[in-house]
Order: sequence, then C-alpha cells, then structure tokens
Amino acid sequence: MELLVDFITSLDGYGAGEGWPGFWGLQGPEYMAWLGEDSAGDYTTLMGANTYRLMSKMGSENPDEEATVDGLAKASKIVFSSTLQPPLSWPNTRLISGDAIEAVREMKRDGNSAMRTLGSLSLCRSLLKAGLVDRFRVVVFPVITGNTGSDWIYDGYPDVALDMVASRQFDGRIQLMEYVPRVLAHPPGVQNGS
Repeated sequence: MELLVDFITSLDGYGAGEGWPGFWGLQGPEYMAWLGEDSAGDYTTLMGANTYRLMSKMGSENPDEEATVDGLAKASKIVFSSTLQPPLSWPNTRLISGDAIEAVREMKRDGNSAMRTLGSLSLCRSLLKAGLVDRFRVVVFPVITGNTGSDWIYDGYPDVALDMVASRQFDGRIQLMEYVPRVLAHPPGVQNGS
C-alpha cells in the first residue's frame, strides 16, 4: 500500500509560527474545499502522540475548525506512542506502542488501505529515512516566519531527490507540490560519500 507524507508549511519550511493563526490566517475557499475533499479520502492516517493530542481537541475548541476535523474524526487513524494509554478518546483510532517503522513496513506489505501522515515530524523523518515513503506532498503558504517560526519540518532529514508528479494553486496564493522522493546516500556527483 502507498504511504503519503503530507505537510503544510510556510515558505521557509516551518509547520507553525508563534502567534500566527492556523494556516497562517491565509486559508481561502478553494483550499478549504480541497482540504475537506482530501480529508474524506479512503486512507489510514498515521500520527504521533503530540499530533494526536492536538488534533483530537480541534473542532471542540474552535467551531471554525469543526468541518475540517469532522472528516478526519471519521477516518481510520493509527497513533504511534509509548506514552498514550488506551482507550483513546478520538473515534476510529488505534494505538501502536511498538516500533513504528516495522509496523508501517508490515502495513504496506499486508494492508488494504493507503496511508498518509498528519503532522508528526519525527515520525515522517523516520519513515522517509527507512525508504517507506512513496509520495511527498507539501502545501506552501506564502509567508516567511523567520522570527516566529516553530516546528522546522526538515530538521534532521537526509538528502532527498524529489521528482514532481503534480502541482496546483489554491486561491491565487497557496501552492501544492507533490513528489516521489528518493533518499540519497550522498549528494549527486559524490562517489561513496567522499
């Protein structure tokens, strides 16, 4: 089964910014409609404990987020965590406390549902390093959060070549880019890392 790593970022690669609203306050009707459609897809969402804690509270704290989170609440979800304990409060969520890489490798081999990630930077980094990611999708919002940015997405990533397979623009300002990733042992033109 296919695994998609999915990120929403500022232009400088941050997943959030201190003091900024969700989506940096720049979400528009085209993007929100696409996000709702995309969230209703037939796949299993993979996440870590921190993302689970954050996302499972969304909607109940902010009515504007409710429609976006509703599709995700109905979707099949797997949380990888050694700290969370069952039962989990968010519906359709399974907890795996073992090795995430081995579990995902087994799900790719034996599963019957495509998978995608939600947030979970360290999980995504580990899955990419293990060569388990089939597609890498980034939605870039037109803002630089240099002074306030947090959760820099690519921290600790290996070198990766990306072959673009799709792109789209929303609301005249938000850019989606989708790639097939290939983890590199060393930069191109360098033999055996020397």
